[in-house]
Amino acid sequence: MSPSQPDGPEAFDPPFVVDEPAQHAIPFVFNTPHSGAHYPASFLAASRLDALALRRSEDAHVDRLFASVVGLGAPLMRANFPRAYLDVNREPYELDPRMFAGRLPSFANTRSMRVAGGLGTVPRIVADGQEIYRERLPVEEAVQRIETLYKPYHRTLRGLIHRTARSFGQAFLIDCHSMPSSSLGRDESAQADFVLGDRFGTACLPSLVEGVESRLRILGYKVVRNKPYAGGFITEHYGEPGLGRHALQIEINRALYMNEQSLAVTAGFTSLADNLAKVFAEVAAETVEAASLRVAAE
Repeated sequence: MSPSQPDGPEAFDPPFVVDEPAQHAIPFVFNTPHSGAHYPASFLAASRLDALALRRSEDAHVDRLFASVVGLGAPLMRANFPRAYLDVNREPYELDPRMFAGRLPSFANTRSMRVAGGLGTVPRIVADGQEIYRERLPVEEAVQRIETLYKPYHRTLRGLIHRTARSFGQAFLIDCHSMPSSSLGRDESAQADFVLGDRFGTACLPSLVEGVESRLRILGYKVVRNKPYAGGFITEHYGEPGLGRHALQIEINRALYMNEQSLAVTAGFTSLADNLAKVFAEVAAETVEAASLRVAAE
């Protein structure tokens, strides 16, 4: 974590990064929207929580786990601002009026399940349920974060997806996340290493999910689909299979690669990163081959 200057959204320089490959060689885009670890001093001062507690919402190190995809020929987009500050895996104005001093815009979605749970676009709580702020925020603060961080982030992500679709005739977005091991409960997915979310089959080709799942299973991982994570706003919003644009969310059990209390990586990090590189190299190759065969048949 690296605290930044105490001047709000402008503290992030830059707010997000796109790691571009030397050549965009495969029809994939990778995105890590919750791995940001830059915390403005003004945000820390406004919070009731210490820096480590705020980081409980972070998908720590996920951008590093997927860094190899750039070498495969795919762009990797990653946030620098933290999820506790602004969550881009939400609608643009999914806001809790109890958090703010002043009237929210009339178009704000104030009644979603995510808002009710404290996890709107500007979250009220961190992942373990602790309240973030000492006092109500000015409405202008939420608007500024959305206008200066959220909207540019999505413009850039949308541009990457559309560019990929134009170049290859299709685009596959892999939205990369991690999950606390404690979030899995005691049901069927209690010991899951990965949860793949395709919005119950509506966000991407079945062959993409099957390709990722089968390869992870071959490597010895336990994989479940859509439970408890079916994919958030990004998967739902950008997954348009009828238009050749597909989105798959991947959640990784944090216990595989880091100490969930200190957030330090463990010995499992390197092998997991290597396995992810292997899985997506094979899935990408299979996808490109299938596209070539389809074109030849036409």
